[in-house]
Formats: sequence, structure tokens, C-alpha cells
Amino acid sequence: MEIRPYTHPGIILKEEFAIPLHITQAKLAEFLKVGIKTISEIYNEKRGITPVMALKLSNLFGTTPEFWMNLQSNYDLYKAYSKQKDEIDQIKKIA
Repeated sequence: MEIRPYTHPGIILKEEFAIPLHITQAKLAEFLKVGIKTISEIYNEKRGITPVMALKLSNLFGTTPEFWMNLQSNYDLYKAYSKQKDEIDQIKKIA
């Protein structure tokens, strides 16, 4: 099994949404009604996107909550596989 590298959703949030729209961390925190520390931790890959944050981001940017949750899920799967690749690859298919 091989899982391609995925980008943390915080990087997508920053690079594809906040920067092009000229939204500072402080303004984004204000829009989302969260602390600036929350935004900083998401940007710096120290915090993931929760279902509530996915709903907030989808409202703010006109996306779907599934978009944000899929980014997070793909990233989490990639990280888990990267950490335990050897063990996972030893599992043989039976069906």
C-alpha cells in the first residue's frame, strides 16, 4: 500500500484562502469567533480541523464542510501510514 503525501489543511487555509484574500490571522480569528492561538496552531500544523471548524470555514469561504474534513482525514491517514508503514505493509490481503 502506498499513500501519497497530503498537505495539512492549515497550509491550504493559509495559502489558498487567507493570503489571496489578504486576511490576517487576527481577522480570520475574528471572523471565525476563535482565539488567534487557534488559527496560529492550525497554520503551524499543531491543531487539526474539527467538525465545528469545518462548518465555520465552509460558511466563511463558501466551501463545504466535507472539503475541510476530507483535507484533515487525508492528512491524518498519511501521517498514520508514515509513522507505521512497516507494520501496515506486513498485513497481507485475505480477500
